[in-house]
Amino acid sequence: MKILLDAMGGDNAPDANIKGAVKAINQIEAEVVLIGNEEVINNRVKALYGKNNISEISNRLTIHHATETIEMEDIPTVAIKHKKDSSMVVGFNMLKSGEGDVFISAGNSGALLTGATLLVGRIKGIDRPALAGILPSYKSRLLLMDCGSNTNCRPINLLQFAQMASIYLRNTFGKENPTVGLLNIGTEETKGNELTKESYQLLKEKSKELNINFVGNVEGRDAFSGKLDILVTDGFTGNVFLKAVEGLGKFVKRSLTESLKKNIFSTIAAIPSLPGISRFKKTVDYKEYGGALFLGVKKPVVKAHGSSDEKLFEFTIKQAEQFVKNKAVERMIEEFEKTEKVSN
Repeated sequence: MKILLDAMGGDNAPDANIKGAVKAINQIEAEVVLIGNEEVINNRVKALYGKNNISEISNRLTIHHATETIEMEDIPTVAIKHKKDSSMVVGFNMLKSGEGDVFISAGNSGALLTGATLLVGRIKGIDRPALAGILPSYKSRLLLMDCGSNTNCRPINLLQFAQMASIYLRNTFGKENPTVGLLNIGTEETKGNELTKESYQLLKEKSKELNINFVGNVEGRDAFSGKLDILVTDGFTGNVFLKAVEGLGKFVKRSLTESLKKNIFSTIAAIPSLPGISRFKKTVDYKEYGGALFLGVKKPVVKAHGSSDEKLFEFTIKQAEQFVKNKAVERMIEEFEKTEKVSN
């Protein structure tokens, strides 16, 4: 198995990408191919590890040279069309041609969605691919769908998000009948804007036919109760929700740490609780859950956070290997082949 990693994508590239790959390589069976400017990567490897080539660290770490980089401010469609030797476009073409089994990038989200859709291709029957982000929940996990790829959606899109997420959890995590909620400002059927109200009716009408365990509208405060497996929304709302949750998690961890270190008495009193506090920090740390899989494209594509550090790249690489081993995309294709395309 080969994991293709965009070494030039993300706020902390290429150092975080390189460090994450080095940390992950001894925890996985796959090879990792870093795609990007070979000279730049090897210069950073020499500065970080004192090696002339990344292959000296592990023979399962290699570089595929690419001369260009898609920047965060680039217009997605223009970048994909004109930066043909960028690390992202090269990665997609390698994935499509079978030179790799999964592609990871922390780069421009719009370009990643555009490239995945145009270069790799959509699964037949799916109108729009979407980002499936995994978040911590009470004694469980929550799949947020869509968490940032489709800012303007129609009800059919939210219905298919629910269908794809359900298939994904059943086949990848063994969740037989995952519960699906629609993110809204209230639980009543009549609440929300036109998109949520129409989506509610479509989910209610089609859920049995598409094997979706729809439980109705869900308010943001109830999303992490442990009773919900999938939270469906449009990509704009989902990304705002995701960033707010990540920010709250950082606030809680920082405030807790500062409170325990406020004085010698609080520090001493906290010592017996340190194992529990450590477990709590790990539970609410979104970095433990890796990146988000693009559901709806023909090959596995993973979006890592733009601000990914070495730890998040490490977990995302390990997660990507599991995506391939669990045949997440193949099973998605099989399931959609059994179902007629739902249209307005």
